[in-house]
Amino acid sequence: MKTNLPKERYSQAGPVAPTVMVTCVDARGRPNIITLGMYMPISHDPPQVVIGVSPKRYSHDLIRDQGEFIVNSPGIGLAEKMHICGTKSGRDVDKFKEAGLTPGPARKVRPPLIQECYGHIECEVVNMVTCGDHTLFVGEVVAASIDEDCLRDGKLNLSAARPIAQKNWDYRTLSEK
Repeated sequence: MKTNLPKERYSQAGPVAPTVMVTCVDARGRPNIITLGMYMPISHDPPQVVIGVSPKRYSHDLIRDQGEFIVNSPGIGLAEKMHICGTKSGRDVDKFKEAGLTPGPARKVRPPLIQECYGHIECEVVNMVTCGDHTLFVGEVVAASIDEDCLRDGKLNLSAARPIAQKNWDYRTLSEK
């Protein structure tokens, strides 16, 4: 038997989402991290990704105003640190310090990458679309990097990377076959 949900609770019926940590900076270069479950690759040529950010979030205006962000891919070992970055506001705390994460230099954009993450996609904003209560930021990929120990035959090895998926603050990773 299925349980009917009111439309404002539709997200509880939806799929488990891949979860990423996005870095951005303010006009002075001060970094921030936001945890997002709204992320996906959107184009191969040119390579682009899209993230969804609520205008209520501190990072929204930073990404809009500075026009850059990095999608950092955490492994399941970072779930607790990722949760901190998703529940604290960068208006109030330095999330790198609060979560014990290490900023690293990016190759093409101003925001730092998160060194503890296994993958990094550096993006420049090329489009913004308002969709209800979120803004979709389309980022063109200008650089990307991945930890070599997460590769097998030149492709992402999910067993080594152990990416995070979440639903309602329940963090999981892929199991072995």
